[in-house]
Amino acid sequence: MTKRTMTPEIIYEDDAVMVVYKPAGMATQTRLVSEMDLEMYLKNHRAQAGEDNYIGIIQRLDQPVEGVLVVAKTKAAAENLTKQLREHTLGKHYYALITRNSLPKSGTLEDYLVKDTQKGRAKVVSSKDPRAKKARLEYEVIRERGGQRLVDVCLDTGRYHQIRVQFASRTAPLIGDIKYGGISTGHPLCLCGYRTEFVHPVTQEPMHFEITPKGEEFVDFFAE
Repeated sequence: MTKRTMTPEIIYEDDAVMVVYKPAGMATQTRLVSEMDLEMYLKNHRAQAGEDNYIGIIQRLDQPVEGVLVVAKTKAAAENLTKQLREHTLGKHYYALITRNSLPKSGTLEDYLVKDTQKGRAKVVSSKDPRAKKARLEYEVIRERGGQRLVDVCLDTGRYHQIRVQFASRTAPLIGDIKYGGISTGHPLCLCGYRTEFVHPVTQEPMHFEITPKGEEFVDFFAE
């Protein structure tokens, strides 16, 4: 197995925001002092540049998920971006790999989810459950190769493990997502936050950033 890099990449930076690639295997934030997470990496980056090391985490990606996200460098920018996230104007798009052929090629998935903190997972429950939070996403199968299907996912909400549990609940778990019934590949689960879009909190300019997944299971889909 090829060893994956655990070093983030700063794609864009100005006085208000940074757009960063987070590799699979690195936590966005963690309580473990001994573990380097994305937040600490970026704080160190700012400190080494002689800057105030404030970092406002706006978006989060699960530890085994790679992808691009925007972080704030000032509290004002963090408040603005958090408002965009709350109002669903901060866009989040993902690529996922599944194998289930009977799942419709496009659609909207809408469920009610509950987070089980002790087990570190989420589950679909009845809308009448007082703990439930509504989860909604739109998806489209855009490529098929060797029995695998590349799915483009747009999140309307940002619930804990949302993409993973919503597809798994339809017997279409993500490849490599053992926690939710996916097949083991020896690589991180096949989910990548490939695009983020937002309005710059200072200039008000619409911005978007997009990456190509680095995960080994994605390679054949993006080789051409």
